Amino acid sequence: MAKSWVVLAILLLFTQCHGGSTQIHSTDLAALRQIKNSLTDIPSAAQFFSTWDFSSPDPCSSFAGLTCSGSRVTILTLGTGLSDSPGLAGSLPPAISRLAALTQLILFAGIVTGPIPPELAALRRLKVISLTNNRLTGPIPAEILRLPELHTLDLSRNRLSGSIPPAAPHLKILVLAENRLSGEFPGDLPPELIHLDLSGNLLSGEIPATLPPALRYLSAANNRLWGPLSGSLDPLSDLAYVDLSMNEFSGPVPGSLLRPSVASLLLQRNNLSGGIPASPPWPAAPGSTVDLSHNFLSGEVGAALAGVETLFLNNNRLSGGVATEYVESVVVGTMKTLYLQHNYLTEFPLEVGSALPDAAAVCVSYNCMTTPPLGLVACPVSAGNQLSRPAYQCAGFHNSLD
Repeated sequence: MAKSWVVLAILLLFTQCHGGSTQIHSTDLAALRQIKNSLTDIPSAAQFFSTWDFSSPDPCSSFAGLTCSGSRVTILTLGTGLSDSPGLAGSLPPAISRLAALTQLILFAGIVTGPIPPELAALRRLKVISLTNNRLTGPIPAEILRLPELHTLDLSRNRLSGSIPPAAPHLKILVLAENRLSGEFPGDLPPELIHLDLSGNLLSGEIPATLPPALRYLSAANNRLWGPLSGSLDPLSDLAYVDLSMNEFSGPVPGSLLRPSVASLLLQRNNLSGGIPASPPWPAAPGSTVDLSHNFLSGEVGAALAGVETLFLNNNRLSGGVATEYVESVVVGTMKTLYLQHNYLTEFPLEVGSALPDAAAVCVSYNCMTTPPLGLVACPVSAGNQLSRPAYQCAGFHNSLD
């Protein structure tokens, strides 16, 4: 999933205010006319183009969405971005490329259709392109990704197709989530990239053996990716957010990712196997989430993840007992959610009748415990209404391990 707060933070970083009245450059004024002719407000209370009056002596100070330096437009923000505004319709005109001093191009959510004009590659000063939540189609113009000063590119939640072109070496944020992009995971990512979101596309193949070393945010959820994870992710010491859920990854969970600095580790609904990596228990990590559910993990539930706030290990092949550190973590309020349902566990070290904090959500249903210590109160609907597995399933499973 793309995170709009990251892009907004970058926009604030680059935004500069320029006071005073000045005559706008004639080339920029002609480009703005064509932009208004290609785009229109979707009827609502908030009308973006209502201020675009071309009889105004100073469009830089009177037009919504413009920031100027001298007589040239440096930032163009199309749409209000307000919750009560449905945005703009129409298409992006090639005339935007005539705004020669443009450093930021932002299009807020709407129903703008058609392709991204490849002519935007003429804007050599562009640092930020954010064209999110619209209905843009066609491929990503390769020329845009080669812009020398491009820092942030967010094209998420459109209908773009084709493969992902190589990116400029100084790109730091690349968000292409929720499109129809296909081909392999890009193998030549910029070395300075810190934020990558390719989730919700049609990408296939393996993750490249080498990823940008400074990567902090990695999401490629809900694609068609496969292969092992250990080799690619092990060297990435700065990772804080990893979402590779809903793919076809196999092999073990990388032990290098089981550390408190990785605040979110989402690997659910893959084909991962082996045990939970053995490591010292995490210290308390407020806000942390680890989701390894719906895989083929086996073995006992060791203490490695006892400091996680939200932990999903349900729908695996885990067996044996659960480490006492998990119960202790729930009791003191460090761990708030612990889902272990739909495994083959034989023991959860909580005495029958013992109380857990009201805020705790612990589910251990449908395991091989003859007397589960907890009912179904904290279990999700998907856990079903059976407390324990049928005896024949447990016997058959444990015999297969012998």
